[in-house]
Amino acid sequence: MLKPSQIFAAPLAGITDKPFRQILRKCAPDAMLMTEMISCHSLVASAKNCKRNFDDYADESNIGAQIFGADPRLMAEAAKILEGQGATWIDINMGCPVPKVAARAGAGAFLMRDHSLAERIIKEVVGAVKIPVSIKTRLGWDDKHLDSINLVRIAADSGVQFATVHGRTRAQGYAGAADWQKIADIKKQMANYPIIFNGDIKTAADIAAVEKLGANGVMIGRALLGNPWLLGELCNYKSPLDHYKLIQEHFDLILEYYGERAGVPMFRKHAAWYSNGMQDSAVFRTKVNQIQTAAEMSRAIKEFFNQ
Repeated sequence: MLKPSQIFAAPLAGITDKPFRQILRKCAPDAMLMTEMISCHSLVASAKNCKRNFDDYADESNIGAQIFGADPRLMAEAAKILEGQGATWIDINMGCPVPKVAARAGAGAFLMRDHSLAERIIKEVVGAVKIPVSIKTRLGWDDKHLDSINLVRIAADSGVQFATVHGRTRAQGYAGAADWQKIADIKKQMANYPIIFNGDIKTAADIAAVEKLGANGVMIGRALLGNPWLLGELCNYKSPLDHYKLIQEHFDLILEYYGERAGVPMFRKHAAWYSNGMQDSAVFRTKVNQIQTAAEMSRAIKEFFNQ
């Protein structure tokens, strides 16, 4: 049975910001959390319009900072900055399928097509920091190029301490079902190297299934949307009895972090996810999308969730 230290919350763009991580940590004190994907260019330039570039991770235990980019030198600089800010480990994104990352920026999943560049980035990052480094990738670019085993080997030989493999190709995006067996095939060829399974893992039964396939850990992603207490449940912690209070706390943390003007519209998507499966959720989502003030949002949260 996997320990909490072998259960990861995936880096999710626009979602796993500091407020959401604080809620996840409340639900799962010992799980492994990750930041959103951070651009090495933005971080090194200290972009003032990107608040997450200035996060202090000293008060966040077991926190991996994920970076992406195509410039080995800038990736190394970014890793050093994040190490200085208190990250527990650095993760290199080699699997993001979004066109602006994987195509136009030549980063993310593009590195599955250029293993030479991937190797240079890995070696620069590993050499730049004293904390562990990991990679997150996919099965391959498409069904004709299922060669991520080569990328994992490069990572292992270059000092990367573990690899997370998502069970889809870049061409699939998030369509279809994740193929855990193909991740298991990689694990068989890398028997002594830690492989974290990722993709469509949502339940304790899913975790048990991938454990049988050789998983050294699991990474939970989209299943946490509107359901942060799931991480705690999968780590064998008791689920919070009062979900309303946790939802309100999440909103309060967003307001504290971003302010009312940015925080209210930012929370709308979370409110919608929290309402999934509940009676009159469609009506609630319509209402939430029109809310402009923090007081209105708090009233709506109380009326809908405090039942």
